[in-house]
Parts: sequence; structure tokens; C-alpha cells
Amino acid sequence: MTDTRIHTGEAENRASAPETRSETEAETETESERPDARKRAETCPECNGSLVTDDTRGETVCSECGLVVDEDEIDPGPEWRAFDAGEKDEKSRVGAPTTNMMHDSGLSTNIGWQDKDAYGNSLNASQRQKMSRLRTWNERFRTRDSKERNLKQALGEIERMGSALGLPENVRETASVIYRRALDEDLLPGRSIEGVASSAVYAAARQAGTPRSIDEVVRVSRIGEMEFTRTYRYVVRELGLEIQPADPGSYVGRFVSDLDVSEAVERRARELLDTGKDEQVHVGKSPVGLAAAAVYAAALLVNEKVTQGEVSEVADVSEVTIRNRYQELLDAAEQPTAA
Repeated sequence: MTDTRIHTGEAENRASAPETRSETEAETETESERPDARKRAETCPECNGSLVTDDTRGETVCSECGLVVDEDEIDPGPEWRAFDAGEKDEKSRVGAPTTNMMHDSGLSTNIGWQDKDAYGNSLNASQRQKMSRLRTWNERFRTRDSKERNLKQALGEIERMGSALGLPENVRETASVIYRRALDEDLLPGRSIEGVASSAVYAAARQAGTPRSIDEVVRVSRIGEMEFTRTYRYVVRELGLEIQPADPGSYVGRFVSDLDVSEAVERRARELLDTGKDEQVHVGKSPVGLAAAAVYAAALLVNEKVTQGEVSEVADVSEVTIRNRYQELLDAAEQPTAA
């Protein structure tokens, strides 16, 4: 009995041995073929030349005969380009980019106000109550102290006023930076948040070359004109902002667009303003009034019907100002001819 079991085990081992050797040999053959396969993938199938990858076209071509071996390759890299390590670190991102228009630079999470789940179904009463509590606690956690609450309220005001005034995003971003500087330098005590925020918006618009008049800013703010002008002068002086005098020509494009007149009116208005500057007509005059008068005078010169009332409504200046200024511009334009 013992011998039989021993012989039976030896037979089983001998039977399984060839299978083991065949598997090992197959693996060895496969490994020996892999370098050849990699070599063939790196060489041209036609002339055995080296292959080059063209990232701009998404193609792999032969450097010798020009054969396109592969095309429509997927580029796993970023959509932006960087020319040095600093620029690469600056552009690298995960998620939405940071912004100065939010008090936490946009790094926190917001809970939507819609009482619906991911599938668009309405929440029941208990779930709505739970989400309401979560929103409340989320807002409390987002502002750690009074300074952040102040900044959050002010940046919300800047966003609201910038939207009402039709200012681009870069102007709102600049206004947010100006307000942050005012807050860091402790300019807020004794002044309202709305006043400093309005001053930041007005200063940013003038710095960016897209100015708005004081009346326009005061109309969308929650303060009076006297408080606004006083706060604006204080902020500009304390922060050392370099604000150039407003150019009347920067208002012309917006007035022409709102009045829906031709480009010929805009060109003629700018010519009138340039002539007026040469004759020093603009000294001591409101740039908004000069721009409105130039647009009205230009419309008359190119035979387009525009009333003083329409220009007055668009520019937010009185008709008397338009009548006085447009006559001065016309007189200045006639000076070279008379000489």
C-alpha cells in the first residue's frame, strides 16, 4: 500500500512537470519578444527610421520618410503654456481659480439656496430644515472674525455696484484690491463700508480707463454725494493712489453706443475734443459735460438727428451744460480756419 501511494505521487509529479516547463518557456519567450516589440513601435514600419511625436498636430511621424504612423493623439497636458518654473507654478491649479472678489479668495464651499437634491427633486420638510441649518452654520464658519465679515459685506457691495454700472471683471477685481488695502491700513473706523466700497469702485474705474461719473456711482450706492466725495478724497490721499484726470474721450464710446448713432459721430466727437484740448477749452470743465457736448455737436455736423434731451438723459448732465459746452467746442474747431 505504501509503495503504491509513493509511485502514484511520483507519476503525478512527472505528469505536472511538463506543464510547468511549458508555462515557463512561454513566459521566457514572451519576455524575449517584448524588446523587439518596443523597438518596432519606436521605428518606422516602412524604412525603420526613428519616429518623432508632433504635439501641436497630435501626430507621430517618421523623421526619415515622413510617414504618419499615428494621428489624433490625446494630449494629457494642461491647456495653458508656461515658459519658466515660476509661471508654471502660478498657472497650475486645481478647481476654480482664486479671486480677490471674495473674502476667502473663493476657496470655500457654498451651499445652494435651491431646496432640491442632485436629481432635481424637491426636499421634504425635515430635509429643508436641515439644509437651512447647514447654510446658517456654513455662513458662520466662512467668516472667522469681524474683519472678514466687514470684507464679505464690502465685496458684495462692490460686485453689486460694478454690475449695475456695467464695469468689467478686471475693474471689480481692482476695486476689491483697493478696499483690501484700505482695510489693512485701518482706514475704515469712522467711515461707512458703503462709502469706502463706492470710492474703491470709482477709483478702479478711472484707473482702468473706463470711468463713470460721480452721479452714476452715487446713484447705485447707498450713500449721499457729500459723503462719497469726502471718503473718496480721503482714500486716495491715504493710499497714495495715482488717479489721472478723467479724459472726456473715454466717455464718448459709451454715449455713442447708448444713443445708437453711427461711427462717424464718434470720430467727429473725438476730433472736436482733440481740438478743444489744443485750445484749452477743457480746463476747469467737467469731462462728462464736454463728452456729451462733443457727441451732440458731432451729430449735428454729420446730419444725424439727436436732441439735447436724449444726450442729457444718457450722459446725466443738464441740457444747459450741453448747450454751453458744445458752442465752445464748435468755436474752438473754427479757430484754425479763421486764422
